[in-house]
Amino acid sequence: MSVLSQILSFIKRLNIHSALALAGMAGPIVLTVTDLTAAFTNPNYSYIQGSISSLALTRLGWLQTIGFLAIGLLVEIFVAGLLFNIRRWRGFHLSIGLLVFFGFGLLLIGAFRTDPLGGPDTIEGAIHGLTATGVFWLFPIAILIIAPSLKNDPAWRNVFIYTLVAAVLGFILVIITGFIQDDISWFGLLERVLVANMIIWVEVAAVKLLRLSANRENR
Repeated sequence: MSVLSQILSFIKRLNIHSALALAGMAGPIVLTVTDLTAAFTNPNYSYIQGSISSLALTRLGWLQTIGFLAIGLLVEIFVAGLLFNIRRWRGFHLSIGLLVFFGFGLLLIGAFRTDPLGGPDTIEGAIHGLTATGVFWLFPIAILIIAPSLKNDPAWRNVFIYTLVAAVLGFILVIITGFIQDDISWFGLLERVLVANMIIWVEVAAVKLLRLSANRENR
């Protein structure tokens, strides 16, 4: 069978669950592209020093806003795919609820901009900061709780260990981030590693869901 025939055969097997998986795959890509584009168009911006949120204050800050709004909405859609395609185990519904709040938090991060470094504190900036902290904590907690369901589902068992690693790494990174300030020389890099850990897990889980939805009957 030719590559084209295999691709067409795969496309024919796509369904509503595949659409939910594609939403999860698209979210991290959109955020990455908007982040890189907004940063690249600002010659004075440093990926190592500058926070991700500070890009919303630049000339193309609206791109950063769109990126967070997009991934927040797409994660919410993707979580529905997890809900209908993973066998329930203890804590499963709690983890799904936390992932829903995780997606909603990403929406809020996009809707409310951070305060400029050294500028006056504002309500908008406070909402942004508190939401970002909440999102950073929600993610590792949510995937740690969903891990037993992945372990006890044969179709998802091969992402169980990776999920545990991502959860532990998430806790370590968010704790380190909590002890440092935006003006240190490598804050931007640390924050990007923290965000990358989250969106890579979403991407991996979304790809897994897409393969399952296209290659067997949805459970």
